[in-house]
Amino acid sequence: MQKFDRDKSLQQLEGQDWGEPTYDSHLVIECHRLRRVPLHEFTAEDLRIMILQQIGLPFLIPLALELLRVDPFTSGDLYEGVLLETVLRAEADFWREHPQLRGDVAEIAERAFSLLPALDGIDRQTAQEVLTDAFELFQRR
Repeated sequence: MQKFDRDKSLQQLEGQDWGEPTYDSHLVIECHRLRRVPLHEFTAEDLRIMILQQIGLPFLIPLALELLRVDPFTSGDLYEGVLLETVLRAEADFWREHPQLRGDVAEIAERAFSLLPALDGIDRQTAQEVLTDAFELFQRR
């Protein structure tokens, strides 16, 4: 895994200023805003949003994996396991280019499946459904 300065933003690390958003949508505005936020300030929800949009993956997936190693069901603002689901759904090209991270996320997913019985009813059902689907997709890539 590459080392990078967490005090810098994606904009600084990638050397690309996207400028101001030209499309008036909450998601577009939020992605532009998050590109200017230092990585050490990212929350689980910030990571979920940006990874879902396939933005800054080489920097953000390692950060997400740090959270997921502690709790594979890290949720952000949605349901239990949504961050792991989002990471599992990252582009196939990313996983081909980062085989070590691919192995790490596979281990975290396996651990999550073993911990599913500890979740309560609806959380367990939701996590099992979304993680099973995402992990199957991840394995096919």
